[in-house]
Amino acid sequence: MIKKGLILAGGLGTRMSPLTKAVNKQLLPIYDKPLIYYPLSVLMLAGIKDVLIIVNKGQLSQFRKILSNGERFGIKIKFIEQNSPRGLPDAFILGEKFIGKDNIALILGDNFFYAQSLTKKLKECIKLSNGCKVLLHPVNFPELYGVATLNKNKKVISLKEKPKKSKSNLAVTGLYFFDNKVINYSKSLKPSKRKELEIIDLLNKYKKNNKLKAEFLGRGGAWLDTGSIDDFYNTSAFVSALENRQGLKIACLEEIAFNNKWIDKKKISESINFYGNCLYSKYLKKILNK
Repeated sequence: MIKKGLILAGGLGTRMSPLTKAVNKQLLPIYDKPLIYYPLSVLMLAGIKDVLIIVNKGQLSQFRKILSNGERFGIKIKFIEQNSPRGLPDAFILGEKFIGKDNIALILGDNFFYAQSLTKKLKECIKLSNGCKVLLHPVNFPELYGVATLNKNKKVISLKEKPKKSKSNLAVTGLYFFDNKVINYSKSLKPSKRKELEIIDLLNKYKKNNKLKAEFLGRGGAWLDTGSIDDFYNTSAFVSALENRQGLKIACLEEIAFNNKWIDKKKISESINFYGNCLYSKYLKKILNK
């Protein structure tokens, strides 16, 4: 069972410069809330209450201002600063002390997930006792992503980073579930030509040992990588359209915590005071009045 989660919220965000010269990308708004709320909500929906967020050097106070120590959401949040981006597997080396002897989930801070059965799927994924599980989703342009090819039994037979030609259109999304071996595997990786540790190399170690499994977000589900300006605003438009049509919020952390019985209505009132008079607070008031 996985009880701990890592969010990788460092990186330079160069594709979104000059916006990201002053503010970390994960603190920019996706519709009415900071981007960081979305990956954090995924971990919370999975039932994970112990979270480590990896941030850039010098940006810790900005994250603490909005998330504090997680108490508002009935969870524990710790932070660690990264001197410079060294690739995804570096998260497990930096987070070694936090992970300890436990298994771990990793989500990228700029990834957005939405699906009808997402919570159910996440609860299945955190049951992982050994090996690694990746979440796959079909995409139009596989050459832009890490791509998995499966056999008839839905077993991963190959993984390639940004292949020029691929029979598969299944992208490896930015949500991963690992056993504790991930720390030593990450330490044994050699930097690529980009001088970074590559997630595909890490996943291939599990594949080689026949310990790599795939899960699917499913038809009708949405996975969006908000790495570019266009993707960022497309995601914002998606959230806006859904929320305004349904009257329900995506990634309302207090609502998830309340539904999980991690916080009571008193904590929701405190959050309303914290946020002040805004759309998000109005939604929280609806929860109070249920």
